[in-house]
Amino acid sequence: MVERLDEERLELLRSWGSGLSTSPRDELRAAGKAILMLVEEIDRLQVDIWNARAAATQAAAERSSQSLATTLRDRLAQRQSPGEQGT
Repeated sequence: MVERLDEERLELLRSWGSGLSTSPRDELRAAGKAILMLVEEIDRLQVDIWNARAAATQAAAERSSQSLATTLRDRLAQRQSPGEQGT
């Protein structure tokens, strides 16, 4: 089974891509550029994932806060006597 790409492996791919992209042979230069393009795309996708997770965490926190406020308001309303409601 192939292991995930960690930062060390991505750096190795960057190194290979840079080396190949300076080759005098067209096919090796093209392969090097393709490797560099793919590594850049992986970097962008990792940023997108990080941003999506941060947004999801923030949304969950906001829902939790709203739920807490609603629950507190409902409980306070239940504790008020009928004559006190609306004041």
